[in-house]
Amino acid sequence: MALLKIGVVGCAGKMGESVLTAINEDVDSKIIGGTEKSDSSWLGQDIGEIIGENNLGINVHSDAKKLFSESDAIIDFTSTQTIYDHAELAEKFGRVWILGTTGTCKGGDEAIEKASKKAAIVRASNMSLGVNLLTFLVRKTAEGLGLDFDTEIVDFHHRQKLDAPSGTALTLGRAIAEARNQNHDEEIITNRLESRKERKLGGIGYSSIRGGDVVGDHTVIFTNNEERIELTHRASSRSIFARGALKAAHWANGKPAGLYSMSDVLDLNI
Repeated sequence: MALLKIGVVGCAGKMGESVLTAINEDVDSKIIGGTEKSDSSWLGQDIGEIIGENNLGINVHSDAKKLFSESDAIIDFTSTQTIYDHAELAEKFGRVWILGTTGTCKGGDEAIEKASKKAAIVRASNMSLGVNLLTFLVRKTAEGLGLDFDTEIVDFHHRQKLDAPSGTALTLGRAIAEARNQNHDEEIITNRLESRKERKLGGIGYSSIRGGDVVGDHTVIFTNNEERIELTHRASSRSIFARGALKAAHWANGKPAGLYSMSDVLDLNI
């Protein structure tokens, strides 16, 4: 069986390094190339240097079009600013595109939807297998408990993380809202300093903590006056996101064009 040729955009970043390592260690995958920003000091250097390999014979470059054209699949954990351009390339070349970037840019969602008519795209706010199982369990718990339990989602990340609540926390909140037939955006509580009042029954609260080098912890709390249920996932390494993305790339290879989620990859759409 031929090796899956995988390209990595943003290959010298923290997630890029983890993804390259996962591909390099996988007997069914091959690093075909990697890109970085046009002002990166990594341009022209051997991609093996990023992961401690002496020489892979592949130089880091900044040509995303070239990378998409040469790859079977692209793994993308870059910024929202690149989504539109990468969506166009995925559509043009019909490549598998694994998108783990949190958020989107203006016109990004529409571009992704359009690209999914020509390419198999797996999009997820969190590629961790454990987090996606947590989301499934949270949805089933919310469905069973209904509106009689208050819910609070706590996310704890490193000090450099800018968005709060995290994309994963919002995914968990939306899963709760869907399970209880709620409008998520009308039920959320994110700023208690500006809204000093008793929370209403059924509200979905968010609490965000930032500090240190925490990769990512998420806890969903269901509580009423008599009992409390807590579901928690703690990430101790970025490698879990990389391995999840790699699993998604192999799963999507050969699939019909479409927009998929990690629930599809893990067969959790029950």
